[in-house]
Amino acid sequence: MLTAINTRLAFVATLLLLLVMETFVVVPWWAYLIVLLIYLSTLAYGSYFIQSGFYIKALYKGSNTQNKIAITFDDGPVQEFTPRLLDLLKAENVPASFFLIGKNITGNEALVNRMLAEGHVVGNHSYSHTYWFAMNSTNTILADLKQCDIELERVTGKRPRFFRPPYGVTNPMVAGATRNGGYQCIGWSIRTYDTNATDANALLQKSLKNLGNGDIILFHDWGKHTIGILSDFIREARSRGFQFVGVDELLNQKAYY
Repeated sequence: MLTAINTRLAFVATLLLLLVMETFVVVPWWAYLIVLLIYLSTLAYGSYFIQSGFYIKALYKGSNTQNKIAITFDDGPVQEFTPRLLDLLKAENVPASFFLIGKNITGNEALVNRMLAEGHVVGNHSYSHTYWFAMNSTNTILADLKQCDIELERVTGKRPRFFRPPYGVTNPMVAGATRNGGYQCIGWSIRTYDTNATDANALLQKSLKNLGNGDIILFHDWGKHTIGILSDFIREARSRGFQFVGVDELLNQKAYY
């Protein structure tokens, strides 16, 4: 399995090999550049694809032997969209999992309590969700996650165990904060890119295209076309025999401490 540790070891070993070769032949400068580019590209891949487990193991899919799937929503609560999502999920009798931004909770406490009352799971999606979140120190990231915990506990009385990194980006600092805070990192197996979608039907077809047992689907509260296609997505998934559950049931993991 490709991980940060074995990638680093391979990079160092390759550099040492090139240096040893220098005693016998002339190694061109671009050979070192190629090795460096491959190394940096691998680091970028590991940071962007949370399913890779490159820096930290993320749970991103349930058992492929059961026809259960989980819908997840990031970035809420959002007053303009989240109530409509909850209405729709209630009408369809579908449990979902919401990864909440801590700073969005103040003023939206009733929405968070409604999520729990209606059988949904809530998790930590950081307090600040800044663009450069992953570039902070481990301690700064952990403090941010704990601040989100405080907000969730203040409202619900529950301390979340599940954490989904902003943008799904991981690196040594995010991994360290996740481990030090005792969180279970949660990823996804289907990324819909609903926040960038410009066509509702294309978003629906993309969300359904590779749907399979155990999938965790990533949507966002504020996706432009998400609410518009969600009922059709649910009904089509059910027609294919899928059952909707929370990520805790799908992964057989506790959502709270």
